[in-house]
Amino acid sequence: MEKSCSLLVHFDKGTPALANEIKEALEGSDVEAKIEAMKKAIMLLLNGETIPQLFITIIRYVLPSEDHTVQKLLLLYLEIIDKTDSRGKVLPEMILICQNLRNNLQHPNEYIRGVTLRFLCRLNEAEIVEPLIPSILENLKHRHPFVRRNAVLAVMSVYRLPQGEQLLVDAPELIENFLSSEQDNSSKRNAFLMLFTCAQDRAVSYLFTHIDRIIDWGEQLQMIILELIKKVCRANKGEKGKYIKIIISLLNAPSTAVIYECASTLVSLSSAPTAVRAAANTYCQLLLSQSDNNVKLIVLDRLNELKASHREIMVEMVMDVLRALSSPNLDIRRKTLDIVLDLITPRNVDEVILTLKKEVVKTQSGDHEKNGEYRQMLVQAIHTCAIKFPEVASAVVHLLMDFLGDTNIASAMDVAVFVREIIETNPKLRVSIITRLLDTFYQICASRVCSCALWIIGEYCLSLSEVESGISTIKQCLGDLPFFTVSEEVEAQDSSKSSSQSAVSSTTVSSRRPVVLADGTYATQSAVLETALSPPTFVQGSLASIGNLRSLILSGNFFVGAVVACTLTKLVLRLEEVQPSKTEVNKATTQVLLILVSMLQLGQSSVLTHPIDNDSYDRITLCMKLLCNTGDDVRKIWLQSCRQSFVNMLADKQLRETEEIKAKAHISNAQPDDLIDFYHLKSRKGMSLLELEDEVQDDLKRATGEFTKDGDDANKLNRILQLTGFSDPVYAEAYVTVHHYDIVLDVTVINRTKETLQNLCLELATMGDLKLVERPQNYTLAPESSKQIKANIKVSSTETGVIFGNIVYETSSNVLDRSVIVLNDIHIDIMDYISPALCADLAFRTMWAEFEWENKVAVNTVIQDEKEFLNHIIKSTNMKCLTPLSALEGECGFLAANLYAKSVFGEDALVNLSIEKQADGKLSGYIRIRSKTQGIALSLGDKITLKQKGAA
Repeated sequence: MEKSCSLLVHFDKGTPALANEIKEALEGSDVEAKIEAMKKAIMLLLNGETIPQLFITIIRYVLPSEDHTVQKLLLLYLEIIDKTDSRGKVLPEMILICQNLRNNLQHPNEYIRGVTLRFLCRLNEAEIVEPLIPSILENLKHRHPFVRRNAVLAVMSVYRLPQGEQLLVDAPELIENFLSSEQDNSSKRNAFLMLFTCAQDRAVSYLFTHIDRIIDWGEQLQMIILELIKKVCRANKGEKGKYIKIIISLLNAPSTAVIYECASTLVSLSSAPTAVRAAANTYCQLLLSQSDNNVKLIVLDRLNELKASHREIMVEMVMDVLRALSSPNLDIRRKTLDIVLDLITPRNVDEVILTLKKEVVKTQSGDHEKNGEYRQMLVQAIHTCAIKFPEVASAVVHLLMDFLGDTNIASAMDVAVFVREIIETNPKLRVSIITRLLDTFYQICASRVCSCALWIIGEYCLSLSEVESGISTIKQCLGDLPFFTVSEEVEAQDSSKSSSQSAVSSTTVSSRRPVVLADGTYATQSAVLETALSPPTFVQGSLASIGNLRSLILSGNFFVGAVVACTLTKLVLRLEEVQPSKTEVNKATTQVLLILVSMLQLGQSSVLTHPIDNDSYDRITLCMKLLCNTGDDVRKIWLQSCRQSFVNMLADKQLRETEEIKAKAHISNAQPDDLIDFYHLKSRKGMSLLELEDEVQDDLKRATGEFTKDGDDANKLNRILQLTGFSDPVYAEAYVTVHHYDIVLDVTVINRTKETLQNLCLELATMGDLKLVERPQNYTLAPESSKQIKANIKVSSTETGVIFGNIVYETSSNVLDRSVIVLNDIHIDIMDYISPALCADLAFRTMWAEFEWENKVAVNTVIQDEKEFLNHIIKSTNMKCLTPLSALEGECGFLAANLYAKSVFGEDALVNLSIEKQADGKLSGYIRIRSKTQGIALSLGDKITLKQKGAA
């Protein structure tokens, strides 16, 4: 690692070979033994061994060999041995190999010639190469392309040597002539690369001379042409117009690699609408034609970048991008939908919705295991479209309502939330949505979806027929009352048998008491036989035989029972307003009261293993009291305030989204004294439409400050860390740059003494999930001079790390004594890896339940205001507060908020802050951090502990 190495060979560590054994094998006549011995010698040299005694043996016994493998290994050996002494002079024994190399360059076998020419590309000693130049040039005319292509590379490497221009004065002219007559694509590519590297003007001249034939050149040569264009355009932006035409012509090349590179080059060089549109079209074609999922994801990333800078052009490509949904990969589908949702306009929303509807229908028929998750993504996408453009909601809402009974609960819940929002924002759809919801309500099987649907029924059933249908639908789903019937005799028998019998599977009951039917009348028969099912049977009840609400309540889900009670109460209150007949109102009230009493009776019975919870009991009891004694104030709260709270929530959500869009749209402007070119005053002679467009776009970029978006230099000063003291003989400071997966330390070392410092080395070590990429090198520092040293550190996870180390050096006055200066520690902050992110409440709760690592930090601060403390934690942890501001309003002495952030590695960080103001004015409570990995939970906890104390 201390010196440059052009050869890397896998070495299986084992017993090292002895030099004497290798020497004996090389001196023998067995070719296979020689091959193995040469491999062992190369392995030893690559691992730092020096075997000087082998050189003469190899010259005597290996050099004359005619075996191709032996000759190839000989060249590898010559490549890695030291060919110079400590003063940089070529060793005299190297002259021995020159004649062999000349013979190889004139060998009748093209393989020997080719590998020798390739070996010469790695030689940096002009004294060895100089006598071989005539033989190298002769190989430019060899009949075999393998030799010619390596001869061109050898000419280029010789020309790039420090004295190469004197050794091969006419090399560019030779290669240009060679390029004009060459037919092999690989040889032409190498020749053009040589001109591109060593004589750029000749490469440009050749390019424009043969501009009509570029499309017919091979893929390798076309890729080099694109590299040349990028290099020339960066150096001379004024000429990029004519090069852009070449790139656009290459978009028709048969190679997909060339097409992709053309599109990337176009976007990087030009902002002209024609050029960007051509690049976007190319990306869309690649998206459809390539079968590799990784390629599709890369292309989607490029399209996403285009969307950020050229949204107007990407809007035209929405339908082409949507065709990527045909891929079965969920990551591709998710990324495609994310791009499309940002490009929706009133002009294309109908087409997009039609496509999404077709995809939703496809998920019903397919048997793919990920269909449920894909359907959820589609529902969320349609929801987003409908919120932005309410007029399209009518086209999709009824289709989506078929999925309220979806087995994928997350998908069904998304549909329910969508319907709830649409029915409020689109009053015209209210009647049709309520009718459809009442028709499909029996299909809903998930408790959370049922709760949401019941709330919709309670709030939006307004007319007499809708209210009556709502009550009737809920009664049908609850089934016949009571929920269970047990006679006194059977209860006594059950109680006596309970000591010896653990469970009763079913009990047949004969009741001679009058039976009250569901409509409140008495039954005429003298006995009713019922089967009281045991609790396990309740849970496993078939929805085909009993209603969905009944099965949920019998399984012990009394939260749904409380929602049913509230919904029925709202419907009865509204029935009082729309039903002129007082008798019908009283009848409905009695039926609802009977249902509520039956639920309470079930909850307090011994039939269920878990009795009703206190919250649900209080809620149902409140509904019963309300139905028995209604008033105007209570009616206003239940029928108006509930919906108004929902309207306020939607308005607050819309406001937050609008503010985020405004924040993203904020663009920094240029300075007032920046130079602006007015294209109307420019000469248009000889300029094509594309060149003119490009000039205009560049001027617009200057005017809007897009060229001045680089980071402010003043901010860089905050990232400089002092590593040593001002009184130390060596002063060092580091500028820390944190990228996604690595950290770059740019260390400035200054020799403050009057002596030359030799073998100065910056030795670093790390703690945490940090890893040094390179070994340190030794430097020599002149008196009062400075040196820039770069160190790369790889980061593998999101957690706080520490970099520490020292500077070691020797002085010219005392070489034997090494001085050491210990450096200050560099703490890598977790804040550099996490950024605020948005997350749905449902997703937050799901992750909170799944994540296993939790760190609980007690609140310890002198801040006495709850909101001030919350803002301090948000600022300190670089997280996003998911709890809306409207929920944090008011003064009650308590505050609970959820915070969320995402790391550059895709890890989630969840924080819940729950605080309470004590009687003495101090804040108490806990901050809980949850994550999938231990590092984030511990590092964030340490950060919060440090910062909340620092706030004191």
